[in-house]
Amino acid sequence: MRIAFLLLLPVLLPAHDIPADVTVHAFLKPDADRLRLIVRVPLRSMRDTLFPEYRPGYLDIAALAPKLPDLATLWLGDFAALYEGETRLPRPTVAATQISMESDRSFASYEEALAHVRQPMPPNSANLVWNQVWFDVLLEYPIQSAQSRFSIHPGWRHLAASTTTVLRYVDPNGTVRAFQFHNDPGLVALDPRWHQAAWHFIQSGFEHILDGTDHLLFLLCLVIPFRRLRRLILVVTAFTLAHSITLFASAFDMAPDALWFPPLIETLIAASIVYMALENIAGAGNLHRRWMIAFSFGLVHGFGFSFALRETLQFAGSHLLTSLVCFNIGVELGQLLVLVLLIPVLNLLFTKVVTERMGTILLSAIVAHTAWHWMADRFDQLRQYTIPWPTWDAAFFVTAMRWTAALILLVMLLAASRRWLTMKDNAS
Repeated sequence: MRIAFLLLLPVLLPAHDIPADVTVHAFLKPDADRLRLIVRVPLRSMRDTLFPEYRPGYLDIAALAPKLPDLATLWLGDFAALYEGETRLPRPTVAATQISMESDRSFASYEEALAHVRQPMPPNSANLVWNQVWFDVLLEYPIQSAQSRFSIHPGWRHLAASTTTVLRYVDPNGTVRAFQFHNDPGLVALDPRWHQAAWHFIQSGFEHILDGTDHLLFLLCLVIPFRRLRRLILVVTAFTLAHSITLFASAFDMAPDALWFPPLIETLIAASIVYMALENIAGAGNLHRRWMIAFSFGLVHGFGFSFALRETLQFAGSHLLTSLVCFNIGVELGQLLVLVLLIPVLNLLFTKVVTERMGTILLSAIVAHTAWHWMADRFDQLRQYTIPWPTWDAAFFVTAMRWTAALILLVMLLAASRRWLTMKDNAS
């Protein structure tokens, strides 16, 4: 029915193609017995729609206004799924619609957006053009209680080739929690319980380590010379502790936020793989030395993990520490899976196909060649930035001393662990 209606809209501006990218701005707030969702999208994303014009090139807003509720339902309301607890909410009511100029700034806050969308439509004399205006919509859902926990699946992927949704959830206490989704994020808990956040971040950490080719190659370089899980415990533990330190530090804003920092870390990660591969080729027979190298490079890799974590921290809700720990657990589970699969494969390769020494050289040479190209490409990106020298003031030295003390303590703990493992090996 609605599709037929849209095809019968009065003529006048030609239908348009799918936009390359669209940003959706939205507010969501529970209020007594209803949940209000205010959405702002470019009117141009309502494609295959003919908008009436009162004179060539300009919208006939008076003729368009009665048609906007059906347009809102067809393109927005029918694609957003909201849940109260485990129960999906019924289809929303279109409570208000609005056409706004691109320069309008009323979406700075929920209150301003709500007041704006309820205002009368601008007159035709405003001379608005269809591809230079916002389409604002107020959708209302009936709910049992404003204190319930809500989830949303913002299914607006169809609006453009690439869709970004910027959502601000305002809880009953007035606290605003910001989210940003790309394309289709699936179902998102807006105020997750601790176990929901924990499970989400365990999955995220597990998937990240399996998708991170550079981290996997570094792990391969660690494993090649020492292919017994028991011998690798200290090395992997050192790497884990180190990247946990910088991961947590970055999450609590203790790392530089300058534009040059991510390309610097990515370059150093590639350099760490090159170094480990070359050390394997030269002959890495010292297990005790390797755990110290793994610890040093783990500090760098932790910042790399933090860049992937930064975007997903929005799903932590009020459980930041739980989410960080669980992301780390997910990373370690992924590493353990890689080790369990990698060690027998390497043992089989060095037993049945090639000698251990030759196999170590060949594998490490391939890894070094790959990582060298990464390092060169990333260094070219890094050279585009100017890295300033730090300010040598009291605050800098205090921070440096704290980091130094923490690192010394951790190195002492690792050294004690090494002695314990050595004594256990000697005893057995």
